[in-house]
Amino acid sequence: MKYYIKLLRPKDWAKNLFLIVPSFFAGQFFVSSRVPHILEGFLAFCFFASGIYIINDYRDIEEDRKHPVKSKRPLASGKVKKPVALIICIVLLIFGSFMGYLADTHFLFLFILGLYFLINMSYSFGLKNFAILDILILSSGFVLRVKGGAVISKVDTSEWLIIMTFLLSLFMAIAKRRDDLLLKGTTGTDMRKSMSGYNLDFLNTLLGLSSAIIIVAYINYTVSPLTVMRLGTDRLYYSSLFVIAGLMRYLQITFVLKKSGSPTEILYKDHFIQVTLALWVFSIYVILYLRDVTIFKR
Repeated sequence: MKYYIKLLRPKDWAKNLFLIVPSFFAGQFFVSSRVPHILEGFLAFCFFASGIYIINDYRDIEEDRKHPVKSKRPLASGKVKKPVALIICIVLLIFGSFMGYLADTHFLFLFILGLYFLINMSYSFGLKNFAILDILILSSGFVLRVKGGAVISKVDTSEWLIIMTFLLSLFMAIAKRRDDLLLKGTTGTDMRKSMSGYNLDFLNTLLGLSSAIIIVAYINYTVSPLTVMRLGTDRLYYSSLFVIAGLMRYLQITFVLKKSGSPTEILYKDHFIQVTLALWVFSIYVILYLRDVTIFKR
């Protein structure tokens, strides 16, 4: 049973928590009528993501067998048979579509799910072999999660929130490609066809550039007059301390520890990142949800 669970990659479901970002930043995360729809949307993205992972693993069996870590995946290792995996994939997509309909009966969320599926299929069936385009496609998936979260939460998303989501996911994708490049230097084997379009200097430059832009974009978002007007506070910029600290730690993991291969593994295992993320969430909670409490007033 553990191999079938591993096939679904439940650890990667943490990426779908981006669905709660719009409602959380809008100060409406605890509106009880929207919680069930957010949960349904989360499950829909989880089922779709797992189905896409199965398709991707099915197509990459031979390449994964050359990888020191991916060779242990259920399909690459032969622990799960191909026909069984395809049946599980179909069932996941059906259940995902049903949950997506429950989350938003106006079909807009289903449209976003469908777009997410089509983009990832184009990635699996060839676009992942093109350098730069591959990381742009990966990053677009996080933007679609945020847009989907806004639809089922019935809140508006600012352009800054979309930009920051895209930049952050792009930053992590670049770090992952850098890890793949280092692995290529160790094994002498290209783990991805797109790696021929990257080198260490290029990826290092992209990491430095994207991290700087993320910090500037986040600060601009927190002090934007539109943000201040919509959220009713001008103190959101205090939370930028934790954004900067988190990025610095991620850069340290990438350049010093050389362990940036899996963003979800970093989230689950790195205590510095966990504490920084918790403090960032807590700071926003205090600023947006407790601003009327006397102790937090000026």
